[in-house]
Amino acid sequence: MPRLALFAIDLVAVSLLVFGLYFPRHRRRDLVVAYLGVNVGVLAVAGSLSSSTVGAGLGLGLFGVLSIIRLRSTELDQHEVAYYFSALALGILGPLSGGPAWLTPALMALILVVMYLGDHPRLFRGYHRQVMVLDTAMTDRTALIAQLERILGARVHAAAVERVDLVNETTTVEVRYSYPAGSRTRTLVEAR
Repeated sequence: MPRLALFAIDLVAVSLLVFGLYFPRHRRRDLVVAYLGVNVGVLAVAGSLSSSTVGAGLGLGLFGVLSIIRLRSTELDQHEVAYYFSALALGILGPLSGGPAWLTPALMALILVVMYLGDHPRLFRGYHRQVMVLDTAMTDRTALIAQLERILGARVHAAAVERVDLVNETTTVEVRYSYPAGSRTRTLVEAR
């Protein structure tokens, strides 16, 4: 398959990833720019290095270092990291033309399908994660879980205490919970 066609397929794929999947679901404009920039940057460098005597591994290694620095510079949720690496993978696949002509477009489509399904709003929609600050210092785990279930009106699956402040009498806890099937209970925590 001609290299220009692969570049065009990459641009279509990253556009679908960013504008068709990520932005409509998560609405974070700053990451749209990051995903597009990383994809096109990797595509350009990988495309130029794939035809030069400098190994493509060197260029991809440099992008790996840059992406680690980028990921450490701001707090990203795990789904945002997955989109980040999907944009990177699409950019790397773009200039590759080894193997059958269908292989690169098929791998790009596979990435898009996996991201569509894995980040679908209906997948595990009853399960939630929240960091909560309780206005009481709680050191008893059983009492903590009972308090969280009462506040949320949900079943707590995991509660990880991040901080107990005995002076100000607060407890910061990361809680993973789900609502009973068919429940119409909506708390302020869920509505955020």
